[in-house]
Amino acid sequence: MVKKDSLIKGTIILAAAALVARFLGIFQRVPLEYMTDKHGGGYFTVANNIYLMLLIVATGGIPSAISKMISERYAQGRPDEAKRIYKAALLFGAITGVLITVLLLIFAPFYATHIAENPGADLAVRAIAPALLFFPIIAMMRGYFQGRQLMAAGGISQIIEQVLRVITAVGLAYIVFAWGWGQSWIAAAATFGSVFGSIGAFCVMLYYARKLRMHDAQEKQAAGNGQAASAGRASRAPLSFKTIYKEMFKISLPIVITSMTVQFIYFFDTSLFMKLTHGFYSAAEASQTLDWLGLKAQALAGIPPILAIALSQSMIPVISAAYSVRNMSEVERQASLVMRIVVFTGVPAALIMTVAATSINGLLFSSTGGSLAVAALTAGTIFQITMMTSNTVLTSMNKPHLPMRHALIGIVVKVITSVALAPFLGVYGLILSSTICFIAIASLNFRAIRKEITLSILGRRWAGYAITIVVASGAGLLVDYVCRNFIGGIPAKLTFAISCIATGGVALGLYVALLVLLRVVTAADVKQFPGPLRKVLNPLMRVAARS
Repeated sequence: MVKKDSLIKGTIILAAAALVARFLGIFQRVPLEYMTDKHGGGYFTVANNIYLMLLIVATGGIPSAISKMISERYAQGRPDEAKRIYKAALLFGAITGVLITVLLLIFAPFYATHIAENPGADLAVRAIAPALLFFPIIAMMRGYFQGRQLMAAGGISQIIEQVLRVITAVGLAYIVFAWGWGQSWIAAAATFGSVFGSIGAFCVMLYYARKLRMHDAQEKQAAGNGQAASAGRASRAPLSFKTIYKEMFKISLPIVITSMTVQFIYFFDTSLFMKLTHGFYSAAEASQTLDWLGLKAQALAGIPPILAIALSQSMIPVISAAYSVRNMSEVERQASLVMRIVVFTGVPAALIMTVAATSINGLLFSSTGGSLAVAALTAGTIFQITMMTSNTVLTSMNKPHLPMRHALIGIVVKVITSVALAPFLGVYGLILSSTICFIAIASLNFRAIRKEITLSILGRRWAGYAITIVVASGAGLLVDYVCRNFIGGIPAKLTFAISCIATGGVALGLYVALLVLLRVVTAADVKQFPGPLRKVLNPLMRVAARS
């Protein structure tokens, strides 16, 4: 018996899988940073980012389109069409996987040498290419299972993929490192772990596909050997693949372009880093900075958005339902609530990681090099979170083409500002241009949202919120400085660990306390928050009410 997942359970499964995947991704990069020098880390970064970029281009948005198409057909009692859509999607995934794998294998030397200007990266790019054989098919299968409300299949496959990828990547890289084969081979061994991850994920999806097929056969038999379904099939001509692909791409194209924004930025920065910063750094400095940007800054900057995006995603069906019946007051209330939760939860995560960047860097990696780049990129995630959440609000209001258009404008802004700033500011010019891109997209999104509804996020409470941010940040910076400079006589890693805990505790504690004491968070806000947040804030609200 295959049990369908509820909306809340499905959201929790997918959010948990994303969280596990992100932390496992960081776990892979930590030992890799110890095994590679400035060249090896750059090779891995170049290969990994072009792989992720191609993966989004090949599959991004299509699983969501398939999910929508499958769920609609089953709701309409047309499972025969749903199965044909699934067949068409698998065919598309198989052809796409073969094409992009072959192209990446062929053009890896050209990309590494002439575009990324990192010739040693070609081996790593070729090593990761075979993973693209499986992932497009896996993405199609995940979309199908989501359409059938079986979220566990995608979530478990994602976790298995990451576990196998990390174990094999670190293990293979260590073996090559011990054999002394050099940095190109270490980076290639690390990227080849993605191939094992893809095979593991594919096996999980095959298991669930077999389980679902057996379940469907049992249901068909229980319904009288599918006589009713056969009659329905006889009266309808089968959908042509052309019709299926037309519908699929119409739904998925806006999602693909919108979802690729962040990965495009990372791909752009690492691919053109050498070209854009040629006059700012020497060759050795550029290699070292690219290593810091890819292995440290980009990895750690992925953490702050996780909780905020997971929380906002759970509200999307509610906003969509209210908008479909034109209940605009409910749309306003829910959209404002989503933005408020994101402001309250996403900002402190970015805040703590920004002020404790040096200690986090020193704790996880072999040195504190690149800490300022980590802090700058992490601080910019505040605007990334805002951009992504406003994208989801517009999508929930059945306007997916608006965030797509705004994303394209933002990408143009990113390219222009990078070309203008990177030659004079180096890596910080690229990071600043990314932040400007996020701000531009978010601003356009809010402008579009306000044409439909009036958002009420904090109202007159922004001054109190600004004070909270300044005080909590300042206190966190002070604690981090004191811990790193006045705690001695113990191993450096232990000093960094103490600094991380103390900085995080003080900054977060002050943040939460000031939100309550300055009346930035009200009792009405707390009642609308998810259960875990209510448990934390209710005692403080009672104390504030008595004061």
